[in-house]
Amino acid sequence: MLYYLFTYLDKHFNLIGAGVFQYISFRAGAAAVLSLLITIFFGKNLIDYLRKKQVGESIRDLGLEGQMQKKGTPTMGGIIIIAAILIPTLLLAKLDNVYIVLLITSTVGLGLLGFLDDYIKVFRKNKEGLAGRFKIVGQVIIGLIVGLTLYFNQHVVIREKRAVVASGVIASANDDVMRSNEGIKSTKTTVPFLKDNEFDYHSLTPFLDQDYTWIIYVLTVVVILTAVSNGANMTDGIDGLAAGTSAIIGLTLAIFAYLSGRIDFSSYLNIMYIPNLGELVIFCTAFVGACLGFLWYNAYPAQVFMGDTGSLTLGGIIAVVALAVRKELMIPILCGIFLVESLSVIMQVSYFRYTKKKYGEGRRIFLMSPIHHHYQKKNIHESKIVTRFWIVGILLAIFSLATLKLR
Repeated sequence: MLYYLFTYLDKHFNLIGAGVFQYISFRAGAAAVLSLLITIFFGKNLIDYLRKKQVGESIRDLGLEGQMQKKGTPTMGGIIIIAAILIPTLLLAKLDNVYIVLLITSTVGLGLLGFLDDYIKVFRKNKEGLAGRFKIVGQVIIGLIVGLTLYFNQHVVIREKRAVVASGVIASANDDVMRSNEGIKSTKTTVPFLKDNEFDYHSLTPFLDQDYTWIIYVLTVVVILTAVSNGANMTDGIDGLAAGTSAIIGLTLAIFAYLSGRIDFSSYLNIMYIPNLGELVIFCTAFVGACLGFLWYNAYPAQVFMGDTGSLTLGGIIAVVALAVRKELMIPILCGIFLVESLSVIMQVSYFRYTKKKYGEGRRIFLMSPIHHHYQKKNIHESKIVTRFWIVGILLAIFSLATLKLR
């Protein structure tokens, strides 16, 4: 909204300073600061309100150190994260941009899904929350909306590179290239580490008479969104872990979006140029600011938990941004913390069931899953676990950015 206001003032009244709103870098920085301030200043009010309404976490005794002291800590704090993401985005981003509209829709949808889960846990006193099948159905519906939009919307395009022709000789792959002037619909995505680092989903259906690529693509989007959303949900088990990890991932995706959204940087780095993508940087920086601001109250010892309202939303946002930036094949690296947390649960449950069926007694790989609880069982303080996971997350982020040149 402010973008349109200051654009109008700059165009019709030449208001000094109004033109700065044309720059994505300025609006992205302003979004980060605004989301951070919203979370910090209004977070305390939300905590007091949740405590007054007795919206506290119910703790099941798992024998973890310091666990029972957290009983009654206000939950559903993800509400302030969502607000701190949406308000700066609505104020500072171009609201007619397809990527911004898609992210706002996904954030609201996933937030409502997580809120319903928390509501059942807190107010209905059902520790299981929303039944798993209904949660999956909700994630699938949102995944279908995202996948169909990214595949069919006419504004979701890329600009392909063309070899420069000089004196009748076509430039080699190592020479300069120019971009086509018009965006084209494409199902191409980025494959890390490969020199020719583009993969087309269309190549998966060469044996079919009709184009069924959209089915494969949409199903892939649904799987990715569901997996990353649930991975973030599993990671949210100790103070500050999910919020800090999400902030690291969000900042990395903001860099990818900025580079892919500028024709000069994308040409220099020889990466895919995606028109209109730069606007996504504003949403990403608001996302990072909200996560960091939430850490003000969620760092050990936590004064509030984000609940599924926050964790499902954070994971879903990360998945949608990665898909929009066409870096979904990099998710196993960039979201390595989420992946390990999810795999630890899958391995633990699968091995327990297998050994119980074979030996009549279930056995475990880890002392407890998700894996952050395994380290707690080894008497490592949770603040140290979180810090170490953050360090690993930073290393994975650096490694992901390095794939821009490591091919």
